Amino acid sequence: MKISQHLPQKKKKLRIIKHKLEAYNMKPVKHVFILGGQSNMSGRGGVHRHQWNGKVPAEAAEDGDKIFRLNAGLEWEVAHEPLHQGLDGHRACGVGPGLVFGNAVKELVGVVGLVPCAAAGTQMKDWVRGAEHYETMVKRAKAAAAHGGEIAALLWYHGEKDTFLKEDADLYGHNIEKLILNLRQDLHLPSLPVIMVALASGRDKYLEKVRDAQKGINLANVVCVDALGLALEDDNLHITTEAHIKLGHMMAHSYLTHFLTL
Repeated sequence: MKISQHLPQKKKKLRIIKHKLEAYNMKPVKHVFILGGQSNMSGRGGVHRHQWNGKVPAEAAEDGDKIFRLNAGLEWEVAHEPLHQGLDGHRACGVGPGLVFGNAVKELVGVVGLVPCAAAGTQMKDWVRGAEHYETMVKRAKAAAAHGGEIAALLWYHGEKDTFLKEDADLYGHNIEKLILNLRQDLHLPSLPVIMVALASGRDKYLEKVRDAQKGINLANVVCVDALGLALEDDNLHITTEAHIKLGHMMAHSYLTHFLTL
C-alpha cells in the first residue's frame, strides 16, 4: 500500500483530536474551585530531590468528562497530575489535594473546574491586594468565571513560611482575614466559601500561633480542616502522597457538608 493511501485516515484522526480539544475548552464547567497557598497545595507528593516519581494514585486520576483545570493560557483542559506543574514557577510538582478533592465531589456537583494558584515559599505579605500572587489569583478566577463557571469556593493551604518569625505569626490572623475579604470584594462574591487548612508542619516555635489563627478566623462561610497529624515527607515540611489523599477527602467532606446546596 502506498503512503499516500494512509493520508485520509491520518487527516481524519487529526480532525477527531482537534474536535476533542475544542470540546474540552467548550465544556460547561459548573463549579469552579480556586486552589491557593503554598507548596503543600501545589502538591509535593512523590517529589524527591526535585523530581516527581510519576505515580498517580487512583484517587487523583484524571476524568476527561468531569474535571478540568485552568491552564497558564487561561483555557480549560483536562486536569491531571501534577495539577500545578508549570504554574508554580519552575518547581517540580507532584500529587496534591486538588484532584482528589475534584474526584470526591464531582458526582454531586457536576463538572468541576480547578484553578491552580498556589506558589511555594510565599508569605501572607505576598498575597496582599496589589501583590503579584494575589493579582494573578484574581485574574485567573475571573477568567474561569468568564468561561461560564460559577466560583464555588477557595481552597487555601498556606502558612508554613509565616511560622519562622514572631511578627509574621502574630499578623497571620489579620492578614488572612484581609485576604478573604479582599478576594470576596474583587470577585463580587461577598459570601464566597473558604476551606482553610490548619498547618501540618512549620517552625515549632510559632507553628501553634499560626494554627490558632487559622482555626480562629472570625468570618462567615469559612471552615477549617486540620491537617495536623498527617504524614510528612523526610523534610518534615511537605505532606506525603497518602496524606494528600486524606486531605483532599477531608476538604471535600467539608465542602459537601457545609456549602453544597442541591
